[in-house]
Amino acid sequence: MSRFAVPAQAGKSNIMDYQVLFNGAMILASFFGGWTLNTITKSLERLDKDVRAMPMNYVGRVDYREDIRELKEIMNKVFERLDNKVDK
Repeated sequence: MSRFAVPAQAGKSNIMDYQVLFNGAMILASFFGGWTLNTITKSLERLDKDVRAMPMNYVGRVDYREDIRELKEIMNKVFERLDNKVDK
């Protein structure tokens, strides 16, 4: 062997270090990507549950119409009283 001979492993060690770094970066990116997708999925499921419960929380159309009719009657009575007071 000559004095300036390069061992066979000298070049591969450098490449191997970059491969390990790349693999580590890919593992971290995969972990955070999976965590993000899992969080988004949980949020969507919670939103879907809330949206499906919404019709139960609101007043029905029939009840709303009855309440509006009652309010209109009350307002008509108030306006009639005001008109009677103005006429006097």
